[in-house]
Amino acid sequence: MFGGGFAYKFFMAESFRLKDQPASERPRERLVARGPDALTQAELIAILLRTGLQGANVVQVAQNILQKFGSLNALALATVDELKQIPGVGPDKAATLVAAFALARRMEQERREESPVLDNPATVVNFMREENRLGNVESFQVLLLNVRKKLIRMERISQGLLDTILVHPREVFRAAIVANAAGIVLVHNHPSGDPTPSDADIKVTRDLIRAGQLLKIEVVDHVIIGRATPERTKDYSSLKELGHFYK
Repeated sequence: MFGGGFAYKFFMAESFRLKDQPASERPRERLVARGPDALTQAELIAILLRTGLQGANVVQVAQNILQKFGSLNALALATVDELKQIPGVGPDKAATLVAAFALARRMEQERREESPVLDNPATVVNFMREENRLGNVESFQVLLLNVRKKLIRMERISQGLLDTILVHPREVFRAAIVANAAGIVLVHNHPSGDPTPSDADIKVTRDLIRAGQLLKIEVVDHVIIGRATPERTKDYSSLKELGHFYK
């Protein structure tokens, strides 16, 4: 009896309406208090949907949407008719989602038109310094470039523990292929402040160069960002400038 009652209460708790939950656990209130980066993809979608359906709260409906489409990129291409097939998503909610992704695409287009040309390491560092200079773990990003070396967008690939990052060509080039990028710039930080490339940095770079050659996507440079000191006036190193690139 106790076990069955406990399972029933657990099921009911999982299906609570969001308004029955503490304010600190509701997506909208958490976004206001902590910002959008504190929310999961499902929680952000739930804010657009506003309400769930009987037996599933709005976050659960959002999770069902993500599970059906598999990724945000696929969801962004969904039509109103496709979205309407999901329980809990009627015409109004479907239209809201389609409109949100349409605005995101237009914003991305504006950014492309205003994007900087990233054709040398100093320009790359000026663009990415604030993203990396205070990090206490290594973070690896890829800048996607068009044929004129103008930025399409920046993709965060991985974040490591202490001085270790895991980078796989599949993760690096997936975003480049989707964006139809002609080239990429690899960027990561050294929390120690010393931007000198390690043996692992050099190996990863060469592996990615070879993968890029097969995919016809140029690896333009790999820039490591550290911190300047009185003895070291530059806060970065370019593996291309250091001669670690080869044909």
